[in-house]
Amino acid sequence: MIGKAYILNVLEGAENPSMEEIQDILVRAKKREALSHHDIACLLNAKDPKQIDEIHDIAGQLKEEIYGSRVVMFAPLYISNFCVNNCLYCGYRRDNDFSRMKLTQEEIKKQAILLEKLGHKRLALEVGEAPKETPIDYVIESIKTIYENSSIRRINVNIAATSVEDYKKLHEVGIGTYILFQETYDKEMFTFAHPRSLKGNYDYHLHAFDRAIEAGIDDVGAGVLFGLADYKFEVLSLIIHNQYLEEKYGFGFHTISVPRLKKAEGMNLEDFPHVISDDEFKRIVTVLRLAVPYVGLILSTRETKEIREELINQGVSQISAGSKTDVGGYHEEHVEYEHDQFELSDERTVLEVNKDLIKRGLIPSYCTACYRKGRTGDRFMELAKKGTIGLICEPNALMTLTEYILDYGDEDLKENGLAFVREHAETIKNQKVKDKLKENIERIVSGERDLFF
Repeated sequence: MIGKAYILNVLEGAENPSMEEIQDILVRAKKREALSHHDIACLLNAKDPKQIDEIHDIAGQLKEEIYGSRVVMFAPLYISNFCVNNCLYCGYRRDNDFSRMKLTQEEIKKQAILLEKLGHKRLALEVGEAPKETPIDYVIESIKTIYENSSIRRINVNIAATSVEDYKKLHEVGIGTYILFQETYDKEMFTFAHPRSLKGNYDYHLHAFDRAIEAGIDDVGAGVLFGLADYKFEVLSLIIHNQYLEEKYGFGFHTISVPRLKKAEGMNLEDFPHVISDDEFKRIVTVLRLAVPYVGLILSTRETKEIREELINQGVSQISAGSKTDVGGYHEEHVEYEHDQFELSDERTVLEVNKDLIKRGLIPSYCTACYRKGRTGDRFMELAKKGTIGLICEPNALMTLTEYILDYGDEDLKENGLAFVREHAETIKNQKVKDKLKENIERIVSGERDLFF
């Protein structure tokens, strides 16, 4: 699937693209035409500052056309830091000496309720790979605990590559997206970064989505830890992996996460020669938006407030907020954490993030309707590519934001936020949808919840 020699050859052939060639690619990208591997490599290699600015601008335009002003909100929930792997970039690696823990079901229930109190409806469940301490049955029980004891409506799951049988269990319990980061598509670096680890089987890891789809999961999210290998190689590899899934199964990635290598316990960034700059990181995000315009791009709190705000305008459509990367990290009061998986850069509260987004005219969205209505896999992509998904998503975003404002907002947000929602409702072009949305907003204000298209 991932031919390293082929990718390197494509990158070499696009090392010095002409101004005219880049301009032609940008014209086609703006029309959402499919880009070739050579086209993508040219965009990654573009050097003219004006054309780089244009890449950023077009990425922002495409994001606006497809996703509108919505920004999907979520939070990670770490339930165990037991791990048998020795990933060189991870604070939870096996060789790091600290007291390991996993949450009981009662503790998981409390964490879910605390996340609910922050306003979250969508979680990313994070579990280290430890077959003895956290087998699949523990994960399944944890998912049930969250669904049964909180108003969390969707649980995405980020667990290690596993078997078809285990993926069937995840599918049956009703997960949202199955998320798995390849970490790096460079096989030599993958082997180096995962010494003496179950995770070190590159091919087994690479084909995890095939097994998940065979098990019935039709919503998958990929990711690369940018900074392990050459970022241009990684971007093309992600595109090729996505194309492989689309050709074989009729749908590809619903989301792509773009975490960047950050300092963690037991590692030194100087040992990694491919650490990327802010400008390179912006190029990654914007070129991905041009290459796969319909895929959700996820940015975590690894990044600063400034970088996150800039990239939301240039392609990012989902962000975490109020994140804790320590097991059981959510508390009523501030607590210092000793064993985060990696360093966080954006430490704003969920409320602060929401207020900042609204001030910029953006709509924080807590919608999970597509998953409950079966709009996943090829059905979601069909709507996205027709350009009709926005007719559903923007009204749902406004309704879930109304819920958030009323249930979790302070007085300032309740006053200004509701005015913002009503103002945006008036911009809906479809009159029938607009009328129903305005009716639903007032029903939510009157106390109803969980209304969606």
